[in-house]
Amino acid sequence: MQFFRRLTCLLSLIASACLAGEFWSHRVQATSKPSESFDDLLKTYAQVLSLAEENYAESVDVERTVYDSIHGMLRTLDPHSNFLDPKTYSEFREDQQGNYYGLGIIIGIRSFKPTVISPIPGTPAYRLGIRSGDVIARIEGRPTDGLSEQDIVDQLRGPKGTTVHISVQREGIAELFEFSVVRDEIPHHSIPFTFYLRPKIGYIRIDSFTETTERELEESLKKLDSELEGLVLDFRNNPGGSLEAAIGVADKFLKKDQDVLITKGRIASANHSYPALKGTEGPPYPMVVLINGGSASASEIVAGAIQDHDRGLIVGETSFGKGLVQTAFPLSHGAGLALTTAKWYTPSGRLIQRDYVHKSFYDYYYGAPKEAAPTEVTHTDSGRQVFGGGGIAPDVKIAIPQLNKFQTLLLSKSAFFLFVRIYNVSHSATNKPFEVNEALLTEFRHFLNSNQIEYEESDFHDNFNFIKREIQYEYYLARLGSEEAQKVRLDGDPQVAKALEVLPQAKALLTNAGKPVANNQK
Repeated sequence: MQFFRRLTCLLSLIASACLAGEFWSHRVQATSKPSESFDDLLKTYAQVLSLAEENYAESVDVERTVYDSIHGMLRTLDPHSNFLDPKTYSEFREDQQGNYYGLGIIIGIRSFKPTVISPIPGTPAYRLGIRSGDVIARIEGRPTDGLSEQDIVDQLRGPKGTTVHISVQREGIAELFEFSVVRDEIPHHSIPFTFYLRPKIGYIRIDSFTETTERELEESLKKLDSELEGLVLDFRNNPGGSLEAAIGVADKFLKKDQDVLITKGRIASANHSYPALKGTEGPPYPMVVLINGGSASASEIVAGAIQDHDRGLIVGETSFGKGLVQTAFPLSHGAGLALTTAKWYTPSGRLIQRDYVHKSFYDYYYGAPKEAAPTEVTHTDSGRQVFGGGGIAPDVKIAIPQLNKFQTLLLSKSAFFLFVRIYNVSHSATNKPFEVNEALLTEFRHFLNSNQIEYEESDFHDNFNFIKREIQYEYYLARLGSEEAQKVRLDGDPQVAKALEVLPQAKALLTNAGKPVANNQK
């Protein structure tokens, strides 16, 4: 009897997933009722599951089996329709809302140990003095050996106001530090960096699109002040997020009533155009938007709108190519459904969705990217050709050089991270500018030798700038925080250098954008 009660609940979950549009009509209206055979299909599914639960050679996790069945059903639709179990759906909502409850530390696995990469300023961990490089040795008295990064995060997060006890190993100190940390709301900023790359040339990095992104962007633009003469907007490796956030971000740069995107779907409510409701305030400044293969969804929406309206130049590598819109539906038992309800098009009318019909799910997400042949040609407001059918193609293409064998070895061993944390124990901070000189490089060589990391002297000579920059990055991260460290990393970034180089071209594009173009084909 208990099995059938569980099965009834789980089958109601399947029905909810299949009929989400009908049950959550505030977002999408169903256009038809399921056929009479639907009930028969559910009965057949219940019979199979019941027989498996009672007779299979090993015990069956009924809940997991049903969840996997829903996953499999959605995979037949497209790669982005997805069932979210209660835990995943809760994390999804946290990401969209821009906050969670925890300690306020960024965790990574270094030398097989869970290590604090950086404490977040203003959070409980930061106030208690937890530092970059601290190893979390125990949580609630239990060793963390062998735990994954996600395992650690799951144990450190929890309800607001609850306490978690952690034991921390710090470089150069034998005894463990004991901390009792009261969990608090941790802001999950979608804009981690806003600063000047050079006088009056601003830089804003947007990592994702959440419910707080539009407000964060307003604050970032105010921080850069009204004398801004150029802006580099960094969307690299931004996987997207909220459609509303994308529209809000684009609204800060476009003119009032210019389209941000157009959606088209099977049902009437999915067909809609989304204009900039307010538009930019004050005189426009030239812009460059950085994208790469990790830029997807909402970041492609904003980049496509800026490109189509000639508001700025797109620099970098072709974006991922996600032109499908998902609507999130809450289901019973705390689960959720992300269902594709429309395709979206840039203002000029191009669909940038990459092909997923003729390749496997794995190849779609993880296969080596190939330059897709354009499936359509449209034109920007000034008449420039732009292409659909596989991501946003940049106006100026420039790739990040691939890491060589020695660089990959050092990063895989966390050599720079670990070396700088050891270096900081024996070298106190000074007011003098930090520089990577020959004495420091000698210490770095000794570190590599003591850790059995093999190298040739030519490796140092050929990779001097890389070694210097990575040591500087880790030093500034540990001593001054992530923003100063990011400035060091961008200083040697060829895509950022190209963005600064082409800002005059972006200015000329902006000047011509308002001029009428003869025979402009759309």
